[in-house]
Amino acid sequence: MPEQETFEGERLRLARVAHGLTLDELGDRISATRQYLNQLEQGTKLPTEQMIAALAAAVGVTPRFFGMTTKGGVRPEQCHFRKQRTTPMSVVSQVLARGTLLDGFIDALDRELELPKVSFPDIQVTSVTEIEEAAEETRRIWKLGSGPISSMMRVVENAGAVVSFFSGVSERVDALSIDRPRPMIIRSEAKPAAVRLRFDLAHECAHLIMHRGIETGDKATESQANRFGSAFLLPRSSFIHEFPRGRLLNWQAIFALKLRWKVSAAAIIRRAFDLSVISADQYRTGYIHLSKTGQKKMERYDDQIAAEEPELLQSAMTALEQAFPGAVRRLAAEAGLEADMFSNVSGLMLPAPTTLDTSTVINFFSR
Repeated sequence: MPEQETFEGERLRLARVAHGLTLDELGDRISATRQYLNQLEQGTKLPTEQMIAALAAAVGVTPRFFGMTTKGGVRPEQCHFRKQRTTPMSVVSQVLARGTLLDGFIDALDRELELPKVSFPDIQVTSVTEIEEAAEETRRIWKLGSGPISSMMRVVENAGAVVSFFSGVSERVDALSIDRPRPMIIRSEAKPAAVRLRFDLAHECAHLIMHRGIETGDKATESQANRFGSAFLLPRSSFIHEFPRGRLLNWQAIFALKLRWKVSAAAIIRRAFDLSVISADQYRTGYIHLSKTGQKKMERYDDQIAAEEPELLQSAMTALEQAFPGAVRRLAAEAGLEADMFSNVSGLMLPAPTTLDTSTVINFFSR
């Protein structure tokens, strides 16, 4: 068969890595050698149209995906996740690839709908005092006051971030964030307790606000993000006023604070220590108590705090689909994504195919 005139080898590498396949694994799927596939990715050979169809089916994209121009992909300094420097390079590459593909779809969706304006401030910090001030300033900008946050998920989505998860990858890393024109927060796929997810979201907000353009994942930046998350969820003035003082830790009062603020008991006693409300000995005693009572991973009352689910991306897709049936699938196709790859990068399913009377179709792309 004739060779395809336009074929970008980098696009094949992007889809292969996003799918989590090595050259050998992809070769097994389409009966091709590793050397041949490497030549395709390097651009020293062009595939036949039959091979393009096989490659597209193997990596979950449309054939036209390989001829599309790659806009600036997600760079390492735009992706924040814990222990990034010790995470296997294959996982890092997969996160960057999937982030690039999801960003492409979100960019297309952004052109069709008025999504919330991105309002993450850019605040540089060098000290603990500046981190505390950054958390207070962010609460002020987002008009949150100094009381408990009812839904951390809605806070970040109202600030313009898209929250999702990467199927098959998110269980291998903790929550992560990607700094793009519309920020993305990728949550862990392993359904943590609601209080843990809320802290994860606040932690990722810290990276998006304080670490723009900075490679993170080291002890210093992670410590800064934890301090911001703690200060954001438990503002200094309110916390100092409400935390129970005494020689011994008052666990009944601490768990009452947990239910009111939707923050773990572990985070509460850490916040008390950071603000010098309790001593180092009291903090150590509290940590040992939680450990000995089997509450390091699952605490009392975790089951009484409702889980928070992402809403923005699903709601946007639903609104667009209701206005223009079939539009979401067309946008995914515009981004070159088939259903499986779309699910891998968004954590969502494409709407069922819609059969339309073509005589009444409205060209929504021209809006």
